[in-house]
Amino acid sequence: MTRVPLFVAFRYLFARKSHNVINIISAISAVGMTVGTAALILILSIYNGLDSVVRAGMDRTRPDLLVEPSSGKTFGMADSLSRSMASLHGVASVEPVLEETVFIDYGGSQSIARLKGVRSGYFEAVPLEDNLVEGSLDLKKGSLYLGVIGRGLASSLGISPRFVAGIDAYYPKTDRDISLTDPMSSLNTVRFFPSGTVAVNSSFDEQCIIVPYGAAVSLLGLSYDDCSSLEIRFDPSVSGDFDGRAYRRLLSEVRSGVSEIMGPGFDVKDRRQQDETLYRMLSAEKIMIFLILFFVIVVIAFNIFGSLSMLIMEKSDDIGTFSAMGASQAVVKRIFIYEGWLISLLGLVSGLVAGVCLALLQQHFGLIKMPGNYMVTAYPCVLEVQDVLISAVSIAIVGYVVAALPVKRFFHRATFRNPSASI
Repeated sequence: MTRVPLFVAFRYLFARKSHNVINIISAISAVGMTVGTAALILILSIYNGLDSVVRAGMDRTRPDLLVEPSSGKTFGMADSLSRSMASLHGVASVEPVLEETVFIDYGGSQSIARLKGVRSGYFEAVPLEDNLVEGSLDLKKGSLYLGVIGRGLASSLGISPRFVAGIDAYYPKTDRDISLTDPMSSLNTVRFFPSGTVAVNSSFDEQCIIVPYGAAVSLLGLSYDDCSSLEIRFDPSVSGDFDGRAYRRLLSEVRSGVSEIMGPGFDVKDRRQQDETLYRMLSAEKIMIFLILFFVIVVIAFNIFGSLSMLIMEKSDDIGTFSAMGASQAVVKRIFIYEGWLISLLGLVSGLVAGVCLALLQQHFGLIKMPGNYMVTAYPCVLEVQDVLISAVSIAIVGYVVAALPVKRFFHRATFRNPSASI
């Protein structure tokens, strides 16, 4: 019995109505659903693109896996453990890192900075040449320590690789109490000179300084075997896309191998776990954008309520004819529910086609340019299948509900007025 109501609904959808206002309202509803659906797909795709740009900036310095002690700040790291982890399938580098918050002074300008001590060859594993703003990525020149500074921190302190002034870093000595008479004797200090400035992302640029491992060891009063974390990076040719199935499989395999090598007492974090706040914020923002646009589509869909209510009143003679021919009330209801639903589905399909086409055009050709000076010249756009599916299912459900409301309301009133009638 589904074919008959659907056939009649199709005929009603494209047939001319005696009241032209019904045609107008129906057309407005379909066009509104088309525009709303296309806007939803396009805006979600642009947000995915902006999201990928932000994450790419963060991921430039984030390792694939980060090993940290579950308690305490540092731990001893034997070279044999590093070699064991480096031999795991897909692992390109294992870099010990010493990281701590320190006080720095540059020509009378002071600030708090995040000092990151790295060993030679670090910039081979973490290529930052494209992020270099000024200078070079050198960390040592003869016996002099050099440092690579984030652009924001360098700008706030007036640091430039072209200047000969050095940067003094201070950190409290851990083997003695602070002297009230001579506080400087209670501090370790190391001087290094700026070799370059880099622009990675806001959190890095505003506070980070990369220095040689020896400088960090001397400043923090530790041994050369101590480290605060291990940065493990995969071979790009093996790992592929960060969100791909092959990468997730490799991530699981390497994580298990690293956990087995390191033993208990260590946390092995992937990219998301290293910055959970950022990823949760990005996910929450996308959900809020979807809900706002979806609410607009719901408001548009209620135009169907008005047009369908008027159509039911116009087709009252047809309803009587269907009943006389033996059609049950459920069959007649389905005719008008399908009619209203077809209006929303027509707009939905048109909107999906338009939205997907616009998103793909923007994704591959960058037709809409971004104003101002940014990392990208055009609005980034990444079309995701799950966004299309979720949007299609959600809008289809709303269309069905909005179509069912006036039908149930009309037939409930008709039955209430004349309980013995079939409608």
